Amino acid sequence: MRTYLSILIASFILISCQSKDTSTESSVSSSEENKQDTTPNFGIVIHGGAGTILKKNMTDSLEAAYKAKLEEAIKTGHDILANGGSSIEAVTATINVMEDSPLFNAGKGAAFTHEETNELDASIMNGADLNAGAVSGVTRVKNPIDLALKVMTDSDHVMLSGQGAERFAQEQGMELVDPSYFYTKKRFESLQRIKASQKTALDHDDKKVSFADPFIKDAKFGTVGCAALDKEGNLAAGTSTGGMTNKRWGRIGDAPIIGAGTYANNATCAVSSTGWGEYFIRGMVAYDISALMEYKGLSLQEAARTVIQGKIPKLGGDGGIVAIDNEGNVTMEFNTAGMYRATMNAGGELEIGIYKN
Repeated sequence: MRTYLSILIASFILISCQSKDTSTESSVSSSEENKQDTTPNFGIVIHGGAGTILKKNMTDSLEAAYKAKLEEAIKTGHDILANGGSSIEAVTATINVMEDSPLFNAGKGAAFTHEETNELDASIMNGADLNAGAVSGVTRVKNPIDLALKVMTDSDHVMLSGQGAERFAQEQGMELVDPSYFYTKKRFESLQRIKASQKTALDHDDKKVSFADPFIKDAKFGTVGCAALDKEGNLAAGTSTGGMTNKRWGRIGDAPIIGAGTYANNATCAVSSTGWGEYFIRGMVAYDISALMEYKGLSLQEAARTVIQGKIPKLGGDGGIVAIDNEGNVTMEFNTAGMYRATMNAGGELEIGIYKN
């Protein structure tokens, strides 16, 4: 009897220990899962213009140059986000890289007006408080997105234009350059060809241009933009452009228009547009995507597809957007033959594209 009792007690102790071990393992596993679940998410997406971008018109060296610059730009912003920087900081720094490159119609590579000048536009928006800043028609500001940021953070206004915007930039101690800084031979030659054809043309619309331009590749939309989500859950978006080649009368497109070219709202998403500006203004493209999410409950992808593949073509326009929502989901939607684009997520996975897949 005593032997039987001893065996029973030993068995009970053994079962209790095993149960405790299992419970401990379970607890550790659950703790690890919870730790993974609470890891801050972040992401970034960019564009360098959309349009009739065809593989047959692209040299291997030029394609490599575009991909290298897109990678440099997006990694700049991703590094900021990965190190705990804000979405606003990431958007601004990323766009700076593209503004400083002659490859894109923004900053250094800006298109020429009919008067053979460069007039630049930009905008930025903070999804946390819906604050925004924009500038249009500036001719001496090296990085227009930086001035748009200053308008947002250091003024009572949302948009400044022309000489007034440049006076504000000067007062803020920003870098101003001689207008000749924006000159690039190929952009200037593109203008001369358009003038020779006696047509006012978008630098991205091959229906308007009867010649093949080796630089703009049959009508590239030459705008740059970025949308980002930071570790704090804040969204931001920004857009910068040199506008329409051969534009007149101080024409302004969608890039500096909040709600058309740029929009960010922590409740939904952040969007940067690239397309035929007149139609993107009429359609309020960037805001419309956010509104479809907020009021109709559509996903980011559904909302972007509805606007870019449905609404804008019906109006007669074309182009694309890049966007990221408050959960880190990304979309790069366009209805043209191609769009220079790239995205990186919190895991560091990089995706770069040019043509329609």
